[in-house]
Amino acid sequence: MSTTSDCGSLGPTQSDLRSPLLRPVAGVSNNPEKICIDDMLQKHCGEFGYWQLRHFVLTSLAWALEAFHTMVMIFADREPAWQCSAAGCLSESKSVCQLEPGSWKWIGGARSSTVAEFGLICGQKYKVGLVQSLFFGGCMIGAGVFGHLSDSKLGRKGSLLVVCIMNAIFGCLTALSPAYWTYALLRLLTGFSTGGVGLCAFVLATEPVGPTMRGIAGMSTFYFFSGGIATLSGIAYIFQSWRSLYIASSIPSALFAAIILPFLSESPRWCLIRGKMNQAMKTMHRIAKTNGNHLPDGTLLALDEEANSVPDNVQSESKAESESQSTITGSLIDVLHLPLTRIRLLLAVAINFLCSVVYYGLSLNVVNLGTNIYLNVLLNAVAEMPAFFLTAILLNKFGRKPLAIGTQWFSGIFCIVGSLLKGYGTWKILRMVCGVLGIFGMAGTYNLLFVYMVELFPTVVRNAALGCATQAAQMGAILSPFVVVIGDRIPFVVFGICGIAGGTLAFYLPETLNKPLYDTMAGIQDGESSSMVV
Repeated sequence: MSTTSDCGSLGPTQSDLRSPLLRPVAGVSNNPEKICIDDMLQKHCGEFGYWQLRHFVLTSLAWALEAFHTMVMIFADREPAWQCSAAGCLSESKSVCQLEPGSWKWIGGARSSTVAEFGLICGQKYKVGLVQSLFFGGCMIGAGVFGHLSDSKLGRKGSLLVVCIMNAIFGCLTALSPAYWTYALLRLLTGFSTGGVGLCAFVLATEPVGPTMRGIAGMSTFYFFSGGIATLSGIAYIFQSWRSLYIASSIPSALFAAIILPFLSESPRWCLIRGKMNQAMKTMHRIAKTNGNHLPDGTLLALDEEANSVPDNVQSESKAESESQSTITGSLIDVLHLPLTRIRLLLAVAINFLCSVVYYGLSLNVVNLGTNIYLNVLLNAVAEMPAFFLTAILLNKFGRKPLAIGTQWFSGIFCIVGSLLKGYGTWKILRMVCGVLGIFGMAGTYNLLFVYMVELFPTVVRNAALGCATQAAQMGAILSPFVVVIGDRIPFVVFGICGIAGGTLAFYLPETLNKPLYDTMAGIQDGESSSMVV
C-alpha cells in the first residue's frame, strides 16, 4: 500500500498528463465575454465620444439635403408678382385671371418660376398642388422601399449612398424639364429617392450612440433639417430662376456622396444582425480607440437573446465561429405577426399621419402671411429650433411618452383657439400667434417621434417599421394642402382635432426612456416580458 503511494507521488498522474504545459495567466479568461452593443458602448467604448460626434455630424448633414429637395418647391413653384404692361390692365385687380391677356407681365420674367413658365394660373392652378402631392407620394413609396433595403442587403450606408446619387441626378434633370408633365414626373422620382434620405441618415447617425445619449442625439438631427431650410432660402435668393435653383440645390447631394460618405462607417448593429461580426467588431474597436477607451480582446458582440440567455459555460465560441452565424432578417410581416410590435406599429402609423397633417398644414398657412417669401421661409425655419432645444432638454427628464402627449396637445389646443378667433384686425394677429405656437408644439413632436419610433422596434425590423411610419407621415403631407385650400376657420379646426387625437393615441405607447435598444424580435419579446414580470 505504501509502495503504491510512493510510486504515485514520483510519476505524473492522469490529471497532470491532461493539463496544459503553460498555466493560464491570472486575469485572462479563455471564454470570451459576449455582450450586446449597448452594454459594450456603456462599459468599454463610450456612449457619445469624439467618434460618435464626428459620425453624427457628418451623417446628419444629409438632413439638409432632404430639406433642399423638399422645400425647393416653395420657391420654384411660387406665383411671381406681376405688373401692368399695356392698356386695359387694372393694377388694383387681385388676380391676373381678371385681366386681359397680354395686358400684364411677370416681374422677373417667365423663367422665374414654373407657374410663370408653364402657365399654372387660373384654371391650371391645381397643377401646382398636384406636383407637390406627387413629390410627397414619391417620398411615401421611397420610404418603404429604402426602409426595407437598408435593413437588408444595402445597409444604412449603402442605402444613403444610393438615394443621394439619385437625388443629384433627378434634381439636375428636373432643371431641364421641357414641359409640365416631364417636370411632374421628375419631381415624383425625386420624391422617391428623398423619402429614404432622412430615414437612412437618422438610423445610421443614432445606432452607434449609447442608450442614455441616443435620445438627445436623435432629436438634434432636426437642427440640420431646419438649417437646410434656412440655407435654401439664401440659395433661392441668389438663384432667382427656378431651373438654376434646382441645379444649385441638387449639386450638394453629389458632393455629399463623393466627399463625406466615404469617411462614414456602416452601423455595427446592422453588421451584427447580418452576420458580419468582424466588421462590427472593427467598428467597435475603432470607436473605443478614438474615444480614448480600451475594448478588451476577450469581449465580443452578441445579439440580445445570446447575451441574455446563453450560460457562461456556453459562451466560448471563437470569432471565426461567430462570423459564421446565420444572418438574421426581418420584415413588416414579422412586425405584424407579434402582437407587441403590431400594436406599436399601428399606433405609430396613426400618430405620424396626424402629426404630419398638422405640421405641414400649419407651415403652409404661415405662407399666407404675405411677407417676403425668402424672409418668411427663413423665419419659419428658425422658429422651429427652440422647440427642438426644449424637447431635447426635457427628453430625459420627463420621458418620451409624456412629451409626445404634451407637445401634440399643446399644438392642438392653440389650433382650436385659433379657429375661434376672427380673421381681421387684432384678432388676425392673435390668430397668427396661435398658428406659430401650433407649429412650435408640433415641431417638437415631429422631432421627438423619430427618436421614439427608433426605440419602439428592434434593429432587424427598425428601418422597415420606420419606413411604414414615414409613409403614413407622407400621406398626411399629401392631404394637408387640400385642408389649407378650404380656408377660413376650418383648417384650424382640423389641425386642432388631429393634434388632440394624436396626443390621446400616444397614451397607449410604452415609455422607452433608458430601455435597451433591442436587436431581434425574440430579444424584444423576452425583454418586454421580463420587464412586465418585474
